[in-house]
Amino acid sequence: MKFTDLKYLTAYLLPFSAILGILYPAKFSYLTPIVTFGIIPVLELFTPQFTQNLSETDKTSKAGHPFFDWLLYFNLPLVYFILAFSLVSLEFKELSPVQLLGLVISTGIVLGSNGINVAHELGHRDDWWSQLAAKLLLLPSFYTHFTLEHNFGHHAKVSTPEDPATAKLNQSVFSFWFTSSIRQYQSAWRLQKQMLTAKNRKFWSLKNSMLINSVLQLAYISVLFIVFSWTTALLAIAMGVLGFLLLESINYIEHYGLLRKQRESGRYYPVKEIHSWNSNHLLGRILLYELTRHSDHHYRASKNYQLLEYYSTSPELPYGYPTSILIAFIPPLWFALMNPRIPRDMRE
Repeated sequence: MKFTDLKYLTAYLLPFSAILGILYPAKFSYLTPIVTFGIIPVLELFTPQFTQNLSETDKTSKAGHPFFDWLLYFNLPLVYFILAFSLVSLEFKELSPVQLLGLVISTGIVLGSNGINVAHELGHRDDWWSQLAAKLLLLPSFYTHFTLEHNFGHHAKVSTPEDPATAKLNQSVFSFWFTSSIRQYQSAWRLQKQMLTAKNRKFWSLKNSMLINSVLQLAYISVLFIVFSWTTALLAIAMGVLGFLLLESINYIEHYGLLRKQRESGRYYPVKEIHSWNSNHLLGRILLYELTRHSDHHYRASKNYQLLEYYSTSPELPYGYPTSILIAFIPPLWFALMNPRIPRDMRE
C-alpha cells in the first residue's frame, strides 16, 4: 500500500456532504446532489483521464491488504447512520418542503453510491461476512435480490438481449428504469427456483435466499411504519427508490447499445473487455470504487476494485459517470452523442 491509496477516502465525500445537509438543512440540504451532479462533472471537464495500470509489484502488495476491504466495510455503519439521522430529522425537525426534498435526494444518492455500489463489490466475494454486508447495504433500497441476479444473471448474459441490465440501442434511460428493475427482479426469482431445483431443495427453505430477502424487505418496511409516522416512512421508501434508480442509471450507461455476437449454434461469444463502457476520469473512479473500470470487472469479475485495469480496446465514455448520467436524462442528446460511438458489429 502507498500513500496515494488514501485517495479512496474521497469515496466518503458524498456521505460527508449528506451529513452536512442533515445537520444544516437551511444551507446544505442540496449539497450532495450539487457535488455529485454539479461540482464533480465540472472538475472532470478540466482534469485528465488516468489510464495507468498497476505494476506487478503493486498488484501483489494491494491484493490482500486489509485497508481496501475496511474502506468498503465502513460504509455499512455509515450508510445506516445517515439513513437513521435523516429519518429522525425528517420526523422531528421543522423543515420546509424544499429542505425536505433536498434531504430525501441526498440520502437517496448515498443509498445508491455508498450502499448499492459497495454491495455490488462485496457481493462478488465468497465469504459470509461480505455477503451479509452486501445484503444489508441493499436492504434500504429494496434491492436485496441484486446480488443473486447480478452474479448469476447479468454476468452471464451481459451485452445480450436476454440481459435486463443491458440497455438497447435508442432505449431511453426512463424506459430502462422500468424494464431493467422489473425484469431483474423476475430473473432473480427464476434463477433462485433453478438453483433450488438443481439441489433438490424445497421452496420453503432457509436456502431460498429470495424468500429470505422478501421477509427482510417486508420487515424493514414494517419497522419504518412502526417507528416513524406515515409521512416519514413514505419518504424513506422514496429514498430507497432514488437509490436503485441511481443504480439503474449507472447500469444504463455501462452497457448501452453494446451486444455480443452469436455463434452459429446460437450461443454468444464470451464476455470480453469490449462489452462495457469505461471511464477513466479519476474522481468518478474513486467515488465509485473503480466501478467505472467496468470493462475489466466484467472480463475478470473476481478482481477486487483496487486491482481493476484499463484496456485500450475497451469502449470509452466521452465523460465521467456523473456527467454521462446527466446527459442520459436528455435522450436525444444521449443518442446523438453515443450512437455513433457504438461499433457497427455490436449493434442490434
